Amino acid sequence: MRWGTAAVVAAAAVGAGAAAVLVIGRRASERMVRPETVVLESGPVHVRSLGAGRATFTRRPETLMPGRWAVEWADGGHAVVEEVLHSDEEGVTRRLVRADRGTLAPGTEVRFTPRVLVGDPTEALGLPFTETAAEGELGALPAWHLGGKRGTWVILVHGPGADRQQALPVLPVLDHLGLPALAVTYRGDEGAPVSPDGLGHFGETEWRDVEAAIRLALDNGAGKVILYGWSVGATMVLQAAARSAWSHAIRGLVLDSPVLDLPASARRDARRAGLSGTAAELGALAAEGRTGVDLADFARIAEGTDLRVPTLLLQSPDDTIAPVGPAEHLATVRRDVVSLKLFPGADHAALWNSAPEHYTELLRRWFTPLL
Repeated sequence: MRWGTAAVVAAAAVGAGAAAVLVIGRRASERMVRPETVVLESGPVHVRSLGAGRATFTRRPETLMPGRWAVEWADGGHAVVEEVLHSDEEGVTRRLVRADRGTLAPGTEVRFTPRVLVGDPTEALGLPFTETAAEGELGALPAWHLGGKRGTWVILVHGPGADRQQALPVLPVLDHLGLPALAVTYRGDEGAPVSPDGLGHFGETEWRDVEAAIRLALDNGAGKVILYGWSVGATMVLQAAARSAWSHAIRGLVLDSPVLDLPASARRDARRAGLSGTAAELGALAAEGRTGVDLADFARIAEGTDLRVPTLLLQSPDDTIAPVGPAEHLATVRRDVVSLKLFPGADHAALWNSAPEHYTELLRRWFTPLL
């Protein structure tokens, strides 16, 4: 199965020559296959003015996004902003919650990111944790372990371009419910083994690292596990649930912004990076060839064929990476186990940022019957 059409490739080949097509495709695919590539951050904006509990920024789409966001700048600067207080052609004023690292000043060039919480669980939230590691097929995979009184553990799998810090916003509700948690790493992450070819494989190989985390939990007293993933991390969760020899221990799944239509997401990501339609198509084709992903099997898993446990599916209709259609389809064909909750206006894998209290309450209500 191919991601694009032969017509697109043929047209490009005629226009630019076969060698040029290969170069374009390979360059376009880099963003898709390099797991260290950050895909969730905005472009730079500037601080126009500061006041008591407020900051005004250059007017851009990202400065108008709903909810709670981090603002970062050079030398490790970090601040948190919330709702839009005022907006006009001159700029966007948001409530300034805190500036916890560095000095925010008028004229500072900043970048909006989802990383409201930074550091480890103790630094960010005051929650005690221990460093541990799952033993994967390529070596040790570092993980944060947070204790709890329940016998069901939650395994948290971040998406590409992020790290374990992506799990920080959901740790308080898990702690409140007494659920032990493992925020894990996988091949290609900092401190984890590198994939043999240095590429990300859209979960096709990485799911085995999630399986290693399942084994770690079971070996340390877990009776059941709930798998929770963001973006391609959610895809890994689906693959682990379908393929793992320990799938019998899985009690439920939480999928935040899952990539269910890989070709469509690859093309959208390329366009988000500023590539043209043809270059995006070539990049998707090149990514398929470089990673060897089995699209037929991927599609079968995304269809929910193997789903056997309660699944909370969280998605934005306005996601610029993962289209909402496949999520709606999955929720329809597997309505027996899938509950779809939509977050209009939210960015990809930043649903919590768009409505933190609502997101947290959804989790509390969904987890409670599984305790």
